[in-house]
Amino acid sequence: MKIRNHVFIVILMLGSMLLTGCSSIGMQGNNNENIPLISGYTCCNLRHEDGGDWISELTYIQWKMIPLGTPASVTEYGRLRAHVNLGGKPMRLGQDYTRKSLSLEQYVKRIIVPEDPNIKLATFPMEIQNAIKLGKVMNGMTKELVIMSVGYPLTDENPTMDAPFWRMWIDSFSEYQLLWNENGQVKDIVANPITKKLIVYQK
Repeated sequence: MKIRNHVFIVILMLGSMLLTGCSSIGMQGNNNENIPLISGYTCCNLRHEDGGDWISELTYIQWKMIPLGTPASVTEYGRLRAHVNLGGKPMRLGQDYTRKSLSLEQYVKRIIVPEDPNIKLATFPMEIQNAIKLGKVMNGMTKELVIMSVGYPLTDENPTMDAPFWRMWIDSFSEYQLLWNENGQVKDIVANPITKKLIVYQK
């Protein structure tokens, strides 16, 4: 009888664990339902492959640009993505590289901001404005200006924004590095000549 009672208790415990696990999975699957559907403007220039609706955290220079300040509103959330309306066009904003460091809500709120960045952009020198509108970088830019122009650096390769340099890419094979001075401004752009010509703003 003692053995039977022991087996019965073990079965009950296993059953309880299974139910708890299923419940947890269900809760995780419904977490996105609690994220607010925000509206605002794109924080920075975004990129997406021509013919597609997926906006990655990658900002490859040959991809089509979505200008900063484009009106944006979230219509629904999926797994590691947000379905958005960008300037009247349905798109998908994918969280491909910040999954370990940011929640989906944090990521979306970083990309869709409440105030149009074009208001601030208009206060900068004309050459800075021109560089950002073209999605280029130049010496003297602050981190804020770089992000407005070419987006956030990939967290997999740039775990901290306070690093002395950022590793950036114009495509899968062409890297450039932004070196920062003590004031948080670009002091040098390190790249091969071809990459440098494509990403650095020419006056």
